[in-house]
Formats: sequence, C-alpha cells, structure tokens
Amino acid sequence: MSGKENEILFHQYDVSPFSEKVRTVFGIKKLTWHAVEEPVIMPKPELTALTGGYRKIPVMQIGADIYCDTQIIIRELERRYPEPPLFTGADKGLAWAVSMWADRVLFQNTVAVIFGNVGQAIDESFIKDREALTGRPFDVNAMKAAAPLMSEQLRAGLGWLEDQLDDGRKFLMGAAPGLADAACHYNLAFMRWLYPDGLKVLDALPRTAAWEERVRAIGHGDRQEMGRAEALAIAKAATSTAKEKADPHEPNGLKPGDKVSVMADDYGRDPITGVLVASDAQSVAIKREAPEVGEVVVHFPRAGFFIVKA
Repeated sequence: MSGKENEILFHQYDVSPFSEKVRTVFGIKKLTWHAVEEPVIMPKPELTALTGGYRKIPVMQIGADIYCDTQIIIRELERRYPEPPLFTGADKGLAWAVSMWADRVLFQNTVAVIFGNVGQAIDESFIKDREALTGRPFDVNAMKAAAPLMSEQLRAGLGWLEDQLDDGRKFLMGAAPGLADAACHYNLAFMRWLYPDGLKVLDALPRTAAWEERVRAIGHGDRQEMGRAEALAIAKAATSTAKEKADPHEPNGLKPGDKVSVMADDYGRDPITGVLVASDAQSVAIKREAPEVGEVVVHFPRAGFFIVKA
C-alpha cells in the first residue's frame, strides 16, 4: 500500500468548470487533495479504465472507490468531512435544487455566451470532441447568433442571485459559504477564464459582483499533484469500502447482484456496466473490474442518470 488509499485523488483539468465547483468545496472544507490532470479531450485511457467508460470531468477517487459527477462527489465529501458543513440547516434540500439549476440552466446560458463570442478561436479537435460527447453539432455560427439572446437569459439568472443577496448576507444561503455558492460561482469562473468581457453584466449587479470576489477568495484548499499512473496503481492496490445495501423503496426492482448499466441522461451517455452493490434515492454503486485497476466500485448520483438492468 502507498499510504494514499484514503486520500482524495481528483481527476480534473484546470479549466474545467465543474471541477471548479468541487475545488471550491475543497476550499470551504480546507481539505488536502491530489490533482490528477486528465486530458481536456479524448482519448483518456486512464480515466476510462478507472470508470469503465465514463469520460466526463471531474471524477474523484478514494482508494478503489470512484465517484462520477459532482453531485456524488460533493455528497461523499460532506459525509466524510462534515465540518464545516455545506448547508446552513434550512437549505439542505434547496441547495441541491439550486445546484441542479446552476448545472443545467445557468451553465447552458454561460456556455452559449462564452462560445458565441470566442467560438471562432476554438481548436477544431476540441469541437470534434464535444460533438462526440453531446451527440450533436458544435455549431459556432449558431452560438454566435444566439449569444445576444442567451446573454439576456444569463442576466436574468444572475439577477436572482442579486435578489438573494439583497438582505446583506455574504453568501447565498447566509453568513457562511456552501453548496449553492460553489454551484453558482463556477459559471462566473468559467466566464472569467475564457470570456472576461462577459462579466460586464456584473456592473449592474454589485452584490453579485462582491459575492463572486468573496467566493473566489475561499481558494481551493491544499492542492498537491499526482500522476495518472500512480492513481491507477493506488486503485489496484486498494479495496473498496462500499457495503452491499438493498433499497426497500427501489422503484424498478433493482437489487444487489444485478448486472446494470448506468448512463447520464443529458450528454456523454456512454453506458458503464457492472454489478449493483448498493443504491438509494440519491446514489447507486456498481462493482467492475479492469486489468489496469483491478476491482473497483464506481459511484453515481441517481438524479441526472439512468440505471437499467444490463
């Protein structure tokens, strides 16, 4: 054993907006973590060996347990490291709903504004990769035409943040930062990296502008670096800590031992197949093997994913 089987290995790349959401959570919780840099575009051989085909970023690894999608990553971080909490107490369900809105609606508005303005400068290989990921054309001209309309949608969404901050609170849910802040902030971070002129929208949203600076100042915790080969070796040497658990309220009769496939419901719908270990209303875990990593358990959220018998 390397002694790192209980440490956070975070498969990411620096300009990944969804990675930024989790990096902010690392900062809130003041965690030490290892950045395992993955390619921006396919192929990603180490990542796909680890996950069984899931190609989105980020992915968190702790030993032989692999967490795909920011929802399940953040749930696991809150479980393992409950202090400081990501919730004020009154927002434990609401913050997840805000996070889903930020991931699906606010993010799509942000993407449209960014690539509608800088899309002509994007490398062709990136465009082809994203077309394969989404299953539809990455039409820069269409994005350019839509950008003015999407900028109004973005302004409307950010206006809701401005209203939420109207009572003088420092963060979206109160005096301390939490999940809602991390989820909404990464969209502005993405804009700041690729199209900073888009942040002129904040000129008319002073409370949101000040909030953005406060969240950015939280930082990313204690970042260390790790190579992909070492991360795979750690998975191979470790044993998953996941316990078999049946869900008595499972709506489709799935039970531990079933062979299942899990896939995202929006894009990157590559099915990941394995044996069901545990499930509940918010999570599902499947066991699989690969020569590069041995036996691992891969965890997914239920919201935003389909789970079917293979």
